[in-house]
Amino acid sequence: MTVNPYDTYTSPLATRNASEEMLRLWSARHKFNTWRRIWLAVAEAQHEMGLPVSKEQVEELRAVVNRPGGITDEEIRNAEKYERELRHDVMAHVHALGDSCPKAKGIIHLGMTSQDVVCNADVAVIWNAADLVLGKLWRVLSDLSDFALKWRSCPTLGYTHYQPAQPVTVGRRAATWMYDLYQVNWRLNHMLDHVWMKGIKGATGTQAATVALVNGNEGALARLDQGVGSHLGYSLAQTRFTDLEVASDHVHDLATQTYPRVIDTFILADLASVGAVLHKIATDIRLLCNRKELDEPFEDKQIGSSAMPYKRNPMRCERICGLARFVMNLVGNAYDTAATQWLERTLDDSSNRRLSLPEAFLALDGALDLMHNVASGLIVHEAMVKKNLMAELPFMATENIMMECVKLGGDRQHYHELIRQHAQAAGLRVKQEGLDNDLLDRLKNDKNFWSTKRGGPLSAELNWDGLMDPMKYVGRSVEQAERFIKEVVEPLREQYKDAIAKLGTSGPKV
Repeated sequence: MTVNPYDTYTSPLATRNASEEMLRLWSARHKFNTWRRIWLAVAEAQHEMGLPVSKEQVEELRAVVNRPGGITDEEIRNAEKYERELRHDVMAHVHALGDSCPKAKGIIHLGMTSQDVVCNADVAVIWNAADLVLGKLWRVLSDLSDFALKWRSCPTLGYTHYQPAQPVTVGRRAATWMYDLYQVNWRLNHMLDHVWMKGIKGATGTQAATVALVNGNEGALARLDQGVGSHLGYSLAQTRFTDLEVASDHVHDLATQTYPRVIDTFILADLASVGAVLHKIATDIRLLCNRKELDEPFEDKQIGSSAMPYKRNPMRCERICGLARFVMNLVGNAYDTAATQWLERTLDDSSNRRLSLPEAFLALDGALDLMHNVASGLIVHEAMVKKNLMAELPFMATENIMMECVKLGGDRQHYHELIRQHAQAAGLRVKQEGLDNDLLDRLKNDKNFWSTKRGGPLSAELNWDGLMDPMKYVGRSVEQAERFIKEVVEPLREQYKDAIAKLGTSGPKV
């Protein structure tokens, strides 16, 4: 019976957030096709080793597994029928594949346990899903690189404790976002180098069934375990953005019934780190939208509020924060699962991993697509950036004013106290009366702003316009942004440019 999608629950990750490519990687069809490729690889290896697997059986299996489109809807329904009877998903698919390959039926899953299929398939999906995440990370880095270079010389008010602080530039702030993304990119790449396949190790990891098949031949055992792992790794890891080089040693030396579940903690923790960086960037943009300095893209017919027609809410960045927070909170599942795998394995990992692993990737994928949309169309309101900066710059300039006074023969302590009194008064005027910052006028008109050594007022000798040049206060903001982009980002951006281009553009699904 066909169920109307409006009459049942569907995950918002699928309908509102994740891309079609990420959804395909975690789809049932892709999983079952991967299982079948593992069964084929094992059968091929067993045939080459002279085990009781005939060429005819392998060829029949290969023809079914490698046909265009892979597993059919009818075969999936057949497996579902078996699972209702057997209550075992892997064995259901063993029987369904056997129905399609009657000659090979008796050698499918030979010497294997379910997790020899599931674990190796999971690793292959994780490799490819992580590669897609890395690609989208680089797409955001590319977007922000263009933005940072364009605005590298635009001074803006800095904030510490969300209070006005020493100025930076708009581009330099974006470069710090990029630097964080670069760090988590490196971490994720490095982590993937340690996500290895289980290999073919059997029910408790001892290869007991395979030992019986090969009559205890140690060389044959190693060839089957590592050879299958290498073959599967090369064929299943379609990576574009990772430094992963799958080899025969990318198979765990030791495993129980599953690959070590502590590996899942590494995966989810590094995905959470990406989420944390996206959350920080999106939060910064939201704060600056409130200051009217930035706006995320806003479409002509987009509605910000059902009640307040004037609203331009940063809804994309808000969604990024929500999705990132979800990813960050999934990490605990992996720690709990790793901690509660009794002895050689318990099954309570299965139901949890079916949720936590795909949903972490799906949510992060959606957040990265949203961030690409924001970063590639981020709007800077330069007049407001300048207005907010100039309202606070007199306070920022006080140390420079004091230094200039000393250079002209003044007493440092005398001018520190004068400036302090006027700065406090100007601050109260702004906060309590809602008036403009008049600190400079106060200093210019103060008769105590006088040099006893020079015998005259200092205010007339100070270059007030020069002291109020914002670029005097941004330090090496421009040089730092340019250097990071030129020396670190651009070489890698060039390396991945074709793959980034193939990702295309993406925005909110709804």
